Amino acid sequence: MEAEALKYFIACVTAAGFGIAIAAFGCGIAQGLGLKAAVEGIARNPESSGKVTVTMLIGLAMIESLCIYALVVALILIYAAPMSATVTALLGQ
Repeated sequence: MEAEALKYFIACVTAAGFGIAIAAFGCGIAQGLGLKAAVEGIARNPESSGKVTVTMLIGLAMIESLCIYALVVALILIYAAPMSATVTALLGQ
């Protein structure tokens, strides 16, 4: 039972690490593309800078929320695992 719990915990930590890495990579790319498009739009039409800036900030906040959701799922995988009591006992905490 203890070996299975430790294997499960290692799998959860690995999945959480890969999940947050992929989410951060995707969000970084998406935010960069969004910012690039906003700057190009403002450069072409400077009068629209107010509307473009507001829309860009809302879009960036939505993209960032996806990364925060991935972080929450990763923390749930690590700290709220079904076998967390067994793993905690194994680690001596």
